[in-house]
Amino acid sequence: MNLLGECGNDSLCGWSRPTEMELEEECSEMPFLVADNSRVVSLAVSRKKGTRKQCVDHVRLIAEYGVEGDAHAGPGDRQVSLLASESIRRVRTQGLEVAFGDFAENIATEGISWLSVPVGTRFAIGDEAVVEITRIGKECHKKCAIFYQAGDCIMPREGVFARVLRGGIVRVGDPIRKLD
Repeated sequence: MNLLGECGNDSLCGWSRPTEMELEEECSEMPFLVADNSRVVSLAVSRKKGTRKQCVDHVRLIAEYGVEGDAHAGPGDRQVSLLASESIRRVRTQGLEVAFGDFAENIATEGISWLSVPVGTRFAIGDEAVVEITRIGKECHKKCAIFYQAGDCIMPREGVFARVLRGGIVRVGDPIRKLD
């Protein structure tokens, strides 16, 4: 089963999308949680949109473009997608059989509560790359395979998007540091 795709519209996903103002208010009230040992736990790319992302041991982030070789790369505010591995583990415990890359995330992380990170926050990933968070969540357009399998899709609610400010090689296990 293809587990990648765009999620269904908001009412079909079973949640109502908060407004930008509600997200900003909610994020400003949340603690900004980034562990000292935050790291990359998975990297995934897909050559075509609408196909499952395949896990790889490293990627090249290209400034103002995204992940080299990924179908979702390009100019704009969604060059790289990130999702907490803790979120993926949570849905696994709820019975959903998913793997890294199934929610269309390029980078799965450990130790960062992405929903608490304000838009505009910058992170160094590995030795070279720097990204800036541009969006929290995304708008659903149609039902996705995850929705059909489990009745839920977490990327629209829990995933974040970033643009690449400085490119570089990122490897599984690389540290992630918040920049001032």
